[in-house]
Amino acid sequence: MKNRYIDLIEQTFYFPQEGFDVNNGLLDFNGVPLMELVKEYGTPLRISYLPKISSQIQKAKRIFNEAIKANNYEGKYHYSYCTKASHFSFVVEEALKNDIHIETSSAFDINLVENLTAKGKINTSQFIICNGFKTDEYKANILRLHQNGFNNIIPILDNKPEVNYYQQHLEGKMKIGIRIAADEEPNYQFYTSRLGIRYNDILEFYIENIKDNPKFELKMLHFFINTGIKDSTYYWSELNKAIRVYTNLKKICPELEYINIGGGLPIRLGLHSDYNYEYMLGEVVKAIKATCDEKGIPVPDIFTEFGTFTVGESGATIFSVLAEKRQNDIEDWYMIDGSLMTTLPDIWGMNQRFILLPVNKWEKEYQKVNIGGLSCDIGDYYNSETHQHQVFLPVIDDNEPLYFGFFHTGAYQESISGYGGTKHCLIPAPKMLLINRDEEGNLTKQIFSEEQEPGAMLKILGY
Repeated sequence: MKNRYIDLIEQTFYFPQEGFDVNNGLLDFNGVPLMELVKEYGTPLRISYLPKISSQIQKAKRIFNEAIKANNYEGKYHYSYCTKASHFSFVVEEALKNDIHIETSSAFDINLVENLTAKGKINTSQFIICNGFKTDEYKANILRLHQNGFNNIIPILDNKPEVNYYQQHLEGKMKIGIRIAADEEPNYQFYTSRLGIRYNDILEFYIENIKDNPKFELKMLHFFINTGIKDSTYYWSELNKAIRVYTNLKKICPELEYINIGGGLPIRLGLHSDYNYEYMLGEVVKAIKATCDEKGIPVPDIFTEFGTFTVGESGATIFSVLAEKRQNDIEDWYMIDGSLMTTLPDIWGMNQRFILLPVNKWEKEYQKVNIGGLSCDIGDYYNSETHQHQVFLPVIDDNEPLYFGFFHTGAYQESISGYGGTKHCLIPAPKMLLINRDEEGNLTKQIFSEEQEPGAMLKILGY
């Protein structure tokens, strides 16, 4: 009977697969031998594999462009990075190598754009798409960027009164967009998104406030739903409603030429993932073209704002097992050298599941376990995978510690937990390591930040 961990994985999934391989019982992540990193840098360890960011962007561009060609679609595709997924300079600068645009969410995002411009990473011809409910500071920063030569900055109107601020303070003429307040899924806690303007109000709002206004040029209609781009009756219904709003607007607004379908392209959060990117994005292009052809309207250029898709699969978080605790007849706990609540807050706050794999001991037998974090909180645990309500990891022996990782953790973790701040039970943030490849394809490594020290946290707390 085969009872090794590697047998379990190979019998359950198609394995090896993209990004994951096993050599001599040790796991490689995108060709990076993780055990070598553990020996050199220790755990807990946060890894960012930067080439994955560029490959994800190029993947989406290729799929969209192939769909455009296959459907004789006369518009173009434009990729934007949603900065809130990860504001780190190493992420944004890697993404910007791929001829993309930027989507912002807050006032400080504009300061980030100005910093990147000063470094020569962004130029004034790139699109800066400004989303969210905007404070006066955010709106003032948008106008400052526009007045400094960013002619393709597009504030997306989130509510009707927002336009009044620009009307009062804008010098010259500016491109703007309108966000549709999409209907939420039928089982959601409220009916309509708090973001955007209602479908039925958009045409009237445009006619009364923008149509003959010399200060504004409506260029973009923005559409986004929280569940993301997926093959469901709900998604296709909302997308088709948005396309119809676009065609109705285009009839009276000839300068309108962009439709923005937002983000929500999923990443692999399990080894069983079978999302068909080619089919889904092909159907999106086909749906836009079909409605525009039916209405006799030229097709728009398509914008997306992919955040998690851009950066999520570049990340990994490695822990070691400190001890095994048998608490009763059926529950075995692997206690780790970090906190899941503070390092991967999505697990605790949203019941998010990630790909979980051991770094070593693939040839050992496996057992069902619960994973326990260092904090004293009852919620600091992990005990289920996306494909089943249990976790299996190799059996621990005395010869070598067990190391394992959560993978595709590159989006939102530091933003939610608060990078560099105080953590629950004062558990430090892990060391962060950047991995890249040089022109010859050789791995390069750089420590972005060391594990938090006691003095840094105590200073924040006023000690």
